[in-house]
Amino acid sequence: MRIATWNLEGRWTPRHESLIGSLRADLLLLTEVRAGAAITGFNIHFTEAEMQPGRRWSAVAARARLRPLPDPHAATALAEVDGLRVASSILPWGNAGGAPPWTGHDQGSRTAAAVASIRAAEPVIWGGDWNHELTGRLYAGSRSGRTSVLEALDHLGLSARTDTMPHRLPGARSIDHVAVPTSWIVASVERVSAIVDGVALSDHDAYVVEVE
Repeated sequence: MRIATWNLEGRWTPRHESLIGSLRADLLLLTEVRAGAAITGFNIHFTEAEMQPGRRWSAVAARARLRPLPDPHAATALAEVDGLRVASSILPWGNAGGAPPWTGHDQGSRTAAAVASIRAAEPVIWGGDWNHELTGRLYAGSRSGRTSVLEALDHLGLSARTDTMPHRLPGARSIDHVAVPTSWIVASVERVSAIVDGVALSDHDAYVVEVE
């Protein structure tokens, strides 16, 4: 099974769908998704809440049958795919502020609050734009936010297999992640550039984790 995550930055064109097709994914954990975007061959479930008009926070898309579940947090989509609970999330960025859907006085406390809701939903596969590097130097994330995410992963028995993958920016590590059960065998982890023919389709690259 190939599991991919990509922050679409609210854009949707034939080029975006073409890049998604090139990922050869079975399961997509998408963030900043244009409302109403349709992906050939996939069933898709969006968050109920909008990030801004016409843009949903997150979505889960699957080639298999998908059963939508209630959003555990406004910025997280949750669905059941082949009996597995799958979550796609945006977690707070540095200057996200304390307005809904975030609660807390800084990035760390806002991340902790969002993660607590997701952790309670007990996803078996969890990914998306977490706005935190999980290893190495922190550029985008906060120290306490990283701790909240790592503690949740440990509680859920998951491992973020993208934790050491590079970011597009030189020297930085990915803030977009795919986490799967620690017992699963991972065949490969890839970063796929979202710059196509010199055009940046998004300010985020895509990441693909293949499990056996």
